[in-house]
Amino acid sequence: MSHPENHAPSYYAATAKGFESFPALDGDATADICIIGGGYTGLSAALHLAERGRSVILIEANRLGWGASGRNGGQLHSAQRREQSTLESWFGKAEAHRLFDLGEEAKALVKTLISKHHIPCDWQDGLIHAIHKERYIDEMQHEIDLLQNGYGVEDITVLSKDEIAARLGTSVYYGGWREQSAGHLHPLNYALGLAKAAKNAGAKLYEGTRALRMIDGKKQRVETATGTITADTVILACNGYMHGLDPTTEARVMPLHNFILATEPLGERAKALIPGREAAADSRFVVYYWRLSADNRMIFGGGETYGRHFPADIKGFVRKHLLKLYPQLSDVRIEYGWGGTLAVTVKRLPFMRRLRPGLYTSGGYSGQGIGTATMAGKLLAEAISGEQERFDVFARLPAPAFPGGKLLRYPSMVLAMTWYALRDRL
Repeated sequence: MSHPENHAPSYYAATAKGFESFPALDGDATADICIIGGGYTGLSAALHLAERGRSVILIEANRLGWGASGRNGGQLHSAQRREQSTLESWFGKAEAHRLFDLGEEAKALVKTLISKHHIPCDWQDGLIHAIHKERYIDEMQHEIDLLQNGYGVEDITVLSKDEIAARLGTSVYYGGWREQSAGHLHPLNYALGLAKAAKNAGAKLYEGTRALRMIDGKKQRVETATGTITADTVILACNGYMHGLDPTTEARVMPLHNFILATEPLGERAKALIPGREAAADSRFVVYYWRLSADNRMIFGGGETYGRHFPADIKGFVRKHLLKLYPQLSDVRIEYGWGGTLAVTVKRLPFMRRLRPGLYTSGGYSGQGIGTATMAGKLLAEAISGEQERFDVFARLPAPAFPGGKLLRYPSMVLAMTWYALRDRL
């Protein structure tokens, strides 16, 4: 029986609540639905399907919440990853409104699940978007006008250069805006809370159980090293960890590495940094994102690497980016530094599909996974239950493959990301 890897040594793993070990699959099993992947997508799908009375088996190669779901920046954003003006230009106003509404429902769903299942994940209201180039201010105002006048958004507060400096304790930004309904949380504790809710609803969860291959037939079969699962339907919820299970998804959903640090507790100093305790993210293509933890640590993500390996010194790598915003933290000890693998698509919109009868896939959340992946699980449960309409809003989004196929997609993305990172600096 395989033994699951422990979680990455992050601040989140060190402060996790509700850890529970689940066994590896041992022998053959049957279920209505087999879910491959124990992150937000899989856990949400397991919860929502079990609540509908379906028999569910979920398998995770490592630990539940082991991937991006347990390592991310903890920020819950509004709407979709792309601006509404961009979505309107691509798909028209009606489709852009459907995507906006589903994005807002995703945000509400996360908060509802936290409340309903009493998930101890330190939810905090408020998110600030910071503009790092003066020439972007007009674009920002245009987008805010569209949201307020075209979508009825009422919780946006525009911030001047001086106001954002007071809100964030740094003078490097030219302005921005604050959203009250967005916010931040402890991402691993949220994942563990979803797992507990799914288990309580009747889903069977297995750790240390890697899917080796899928066999299509009258029923779907998923083979692992220690058993086989036979199911009517399989959900691929692997995001950046496909490992050859489905070439269609891998061509469109590409893994990328991201890195985060957590300082020592800052005590009273934290009040001068983010007095309102909002999360923050800026307008760089390679985004800086940061927030205060419940125990007053600065949690900061930033910087880009294009190799296949993590930097040897993650703490030092991310710290140099932190100090660009907060030179006053140069004396602060960095207690945790960790990396993780997220997944992106060409258009930065999720890839959700019914690949063939009995096989669904969802991933590529492009840095907005807390809400989008949780919502994807609910939409998958609806679609498998015969309610396709809302799932199809995402399923009909264009999803071009990365240039060069699986072998050359990574070098092509490196070139593109290098260009965008250079543009950030100019």
